[in-house]
Parts: sequence; C-alpha cells; structure tokens
Amino acid sequence: MALCLGQVFSKDKTFRPRKRFEPGTQRFELYKKAQASLKSGLDLRKVVQLPEGENISDWVAVHVVDFFNRINLIYGTVSEYCSERTCPIMSGGLRYEYRWQDGGDYKKPTKLPALKYMNLLMDWIESLINNENIFPTRVGVPFPKNFQQVCKKILSRLFRVFVHVYIHHFDSICSMGAEAHINTCYKHYYYFISEFNLIDHSELEPLVRQKSNLIIMCEGDDREQQKEDQMDDSSWEGCQCHRPPCN
Repeated sequence: MALCLGQVFSKDKTFRPRKRFEPGTQRFELYKKAQASLKSGLDLRKVVQLPEGENISDWVAVHVVDFFNRINLIYGTVSEYCSERTCPIMSGGLRYEYRWQDGGDYKKPTKLPALKYMNLLMDWIESLINNENIFPTRVGVPFPKNFQQVCKKILSRLFRVFVHVYIHHFDSICSMGAEAHINTCYKHYYYFISEFNLIDHSELEPLVRQKSNLIIMCEGDDREQQKEDQMDDSSWEGCQCHRPPCN
C-alpha cells in the first residue's frame, strides 16, 4: 500500500529550500486555487487550464515555482542514492546524456555527475525565480518580454530530473511506495506543458520510449489516481522555507 504524501516526501529530504508565495498576493491566491483544483478530483487536463479572467503569465509563474518545489522535493527523496559513484554522468539510460552549460563557469556543454548537475540546475532555477526582473512580485510590475522563453527553458531542464529519477532511481521510488505520487506529479507537469505548448514534444522522447515498469499513462482518466494521491496542502506548505533572493 502506498504511503501518504507526508510520509513519503519528508521536509527533511528537500533538496533545496522551498520557494513560497507571499499570503495576500495574487499569485498566492492563484496557487491556492490550483491546489484546490488538484484536491477536488478533477481531471488533470482541466486542472491546468487557465481560469477565466486570469493572466496567463501569472498562471505560468505560479506553476513554474510549484513544479520547482515538487520536483526539488522528489529528487531530494532519492538524492542519497544518486552519487558520483552510482551516477557519474547526468543521463537517462544509455541513450540520453545531459551536459551542463550556463554561460558562466560552464561556457561549453560539460559532462557532470548527476548530483553535481542537479545542484547547478536547482541553483540556476532558484536564481531566476528570485530575480524580480524575471519573476516580479510587486503589483503593477510587468513580466519581461522573454518571460515565456525563460519558463520554457526552466521546464525543459526540470523534465531532465524526471528522466533521471524514473530511469535510474525508480526502484528506490517504488521501495518507498512513492510511485503513485511521482506519477501524479509527472502527469500534472505533462498536461500543463502540453496545454500551453511550453516544451517541444521531441524533448519528451526519453520517457515516451520507456517501457517495462515505467508505465506513465498520460491518456485516460486520472481521477481515481488522484483520489489515492490526495495532496494535503499542509504536507507541502509546512515544509516551505523562504530563502533570501540571490543577487
């Protein structure tokens, strides 16, 4: 029997401090609305749709931050099994290898152990999320013109975490009874990026090709799955820590 969310994903295993939405802000209200829809048992394809009258950039910003938090937590749960010895290269099986490039310390695509790659990835995403010029939090401050492109890049790189976890650490996920939770998180992510065309679907190939025990059904009714995987807000919000913005 699968464990409940709070038992599986402990706040002590969070890979990075969690980014939160300030109470009273529009994004906090959008976040609460999205969480309420997730808990309602609605089809995930309907949950991700833009609520009437809401700004699409705010809706995308809320989900990018939420996916960062959730995927960060998922990787934190298996990170003890992901070392330079077990995962010397950031990859998704023998066919797919991911190299790090950020234009700073890594100007060219560089092979790295998965754990090092994840550290750099989470630092990079966190720096973007905390950047007021990219993810403005003050009322009346517009999003930059390249906001959607930035979000596409963040989401495409977060997908690589799913790839690595599913292909290299799925046994550990199953031993914790967490497969239902990660599957629901992936389905939520998949329907969101599909709804707003935020990733070239060719990038999803590593998991599309996965067979055997990695059965990720992104077609059909998810409501029964969601009933098993009720997401208690307290399980997520209780482990949200605020980190000062990166300069």
